Amino acid sequence: MARIAGVNIPSDKPVGIGLTYIYGIGRYSATKMLAELEIPWERRVNALTDAELLMIREKIDRDLKVEGDLRREVAMNIKRLMDLGCYRGLRHRKGLPVRGQRTHTNARTRKGPAKAIAGKKKVGK
Repeated sequence: MARIAGVNIPSDKPVGIGLTYIYGIGRYSATKMLAELEIPWERRVNALTDAELLMIREKIDRDLKVEGDLRREVAMNIKRLMDLGCYRGLRHRKGLPVRGQRTHTNARTRKGPAKAIAGKKKVGK
């Protein structure tokens, strides 16, 4: 099992898929990076040489913001919005959807489980 950017990459996966286990690297950036390093996308992680692993590590350290640094930056951006008191910050503070989605129905992921309202009668037809 290879360890890149503090993340264990599964050995049995293709390199392109394995790199997506790192927070901040998706399919596109993994494919682009492997093309620049001339490593086949389909090659399995356990078939990589030490030199290839080193090239991937150096490329990630040099060009990409991943894992802890990226998570910290995202958290700071959200905190900044909340401190400003702008609309998006207020939505984050209240735990509601931020990007204009409806909340009358749906939005259960963001709002959490439904809470029963005492004394409310269901209107039937």
